Amino acid sequence: MDRRAFLRSVAVGPFLIGLSSKGRAAPPAPFRAVRGGKSVVARGQDPSVWQGGRLDESKLGVLLDRTVAAAFGVSDAKEAWRRLFSRGERVGIKVNCLSGKHMSTNLALVWAIIERLQEAGISGGDIVVWDRLNADLEKAGYPVRTRGQGPRFCGNDYAGYYERLYAVGEIGSLVSNVVMRECDALVNVPVLKDHGITGVTLALKNYFGAIHNPNKYHARCGDPYIADANLIPPLREKTRLIICDGLEAQCDGGPPYMPQWAWKYSALLVATDPVALDVVGWRIIEQRRKEVGLPTLREAGREPTYILTAADATHQLGVADPAKIEVVEA
Repeated sequence: MDRRAFLRSVAVGPFLIGLSSKGRAAPPAPFRAVRGGKSVVARGQDPSVWQGGRLDESKLGVLLDRTVAAAFGVSDAKEAWRRLFSRGERVGIKVNCLSGKHMSTNLALVWAIIERLQEAGISGGDIVVWDRLNADLEKAGYPVRTRGQGPRFCGNDYAGYYERLYAVGEIGSLVSNVVMRECDALVNVPVLKDHGITGVTLALKNYFGAIHNPNKYHARCGDPYIADANLIPPLREKTRLIICDGLEAQCDGGPPYMPQWAWKYSALLVATDPVALDVVGWRIIEQRRKEVGLPTLREAGREPTYILTAADATHQLGVADPAKIEVVEA
C-alpha cells in the first residue's frame, strides 16, 4: 500500500518481542564508505527539494539516491543498499523526534529509506522505526503502529529495555529491546542540529535515545559518556548506515525547535563512520553560527569534545582528523 493509505490505516497493538532469527540470511560482509584509506562523508544538497514550506518527495528520493551512491562510490544506489542489507534481515531505523514536527527526522525521508530497504529485499514487516517515546513519534507526525502489515513504529517506552546492564567506560545502561530483540541491523537517522548542553546532536548523540538513562550523562558536554554509549556492542556492531537529515538544520537553541536559528540547508549527509560524519556536521553548524554572528561552540562553553573522544585509542569509533576524512559532494 502507498504511504498515505498506510498512514490512514494505522492501528495500535502489541508486537512480538524476541522473534526468532532462525532461518534468516547471514549478515553481509561489512560494506564501508571508505576511499583511499579515508572515511567518506557524502554531502548531497538540492535547494529545489523544498517547494515553499513543503518537501518535494520525488526530488528528495533523487537526492537520497545520489548521496548514498556517492558515499559508496557506486553508479547506482540500489547496489549499495543490496550490499548493506541481506534479504530476511530485520532492520531498525533510529530517528530523532524530540523536537516535534520541526527539527525532527523528516517522515518523508524515513519513508524514502523504507522504500529502498524493501527494494533491497527487506520485508516491510521486518522494519521498525523507533525513538525514545511513542509520544515523541506522535508529536513529530509519525504513526504509532505496533502490529499488522508493513513497517512498525514505536518508542522504547512501549518496547521496553533488555535486562542486561551494559557497563562501558563511565556509563551503565540498559538498551532498548528494539535493538536487542527486534533488529539485525540499524540505520541511524539523526538531524543536523545544535544541542544546548553537548554542543551538537548528530550520529553519536542520537544513540542516547537507545538507552534507558541518558539524563545521567550530559555533564562535561557529554564527554566521555556519548562516546562510551556508542561502544555498547549491539549498537556498534549492528549499525550499517548513517543518513543525517540536514533538510532543515539548526545552529543554536537545540534540541527544541528555535525558528530564529533554523535554516533550510536542503542537504543529506551519508556515511558509515559516525565520528567522521559528526566532525563534518559540527563544522557545518560552526560555519552557520559564524554567518549569523554567534560565538563558536568553544566560546559558548559547549564544544562537543566527545566527538574527539570517540576517535581516541580507547574508543576507536571512527576518525576525527580532517586529513583522514574525505567529503564527497554528491
